[in-house]
Amino acid sequence: MKEKRKKIGALFLTFLKIGAFTFGGGYAMIPLIQKEAVTKRRWIEDKDILDIVAIAESTPGPIAINSATFVGFEVAGFWGAFASTFGVVLPSFLMIAAISLVLKEFQHMQAVQYAFNGIRAGVLALILKAFWSMYKQCPKKPMSYVIAAAAFVAAAFLKVDVLYIILGCAAAGLLSTAVVSGRARK
Repeated sequence: MKEKRKKIGALFLTFLKIGAFTFGGGYAMIPLIQKEAVTKRRWIEDKDILDIVAIAESTPGPIAINSATFVGFEVAGFWGAFASTFGVVLPSFLMIAAISLVLKEFQHMQAVQYAFNGIRAGVLALILKAFWSMYKQCPKKPMSYVIAAAAFVAAAFLKVDVLYIILGCAAAGLLSTAVVSGRARK
């Protein structure tokens, strides 16, 4: 029981740190979650991150919160999920509350606008790093590239709802696996 409480405390502090020092939303947090949960703490394996991100992205809610919840649940059950989720949300809540009180007074300042431009550039780099990390773990099969390209076109240009894209990708993956499996049996 004491060991489980230590894990729950470690989950809270780890995700509190991730939530406090990551700007730019959930995708920017994925590399940090991977570093902390896989490399540093060895709570989960590297292959699990891709599954967690896929599940977190396909369930309602922000991807970072969902990812934290899944990692916490994997490590320490319900209370691990609660601690991870609370830890990752708390810094954002406190920062937004504080910023909202003072931002109106300072938003016209050039330095504040430059700072936000710099933050946006950094966030883009973190998102690209998460993309690259996930790409390296994905299967490198022609059908995977076709599904990814179709999903990108549907989201970026056709403005298809993300839920339909995820369902379509799942269906395409199942169908292509069934076709390949059927050929292998013959």
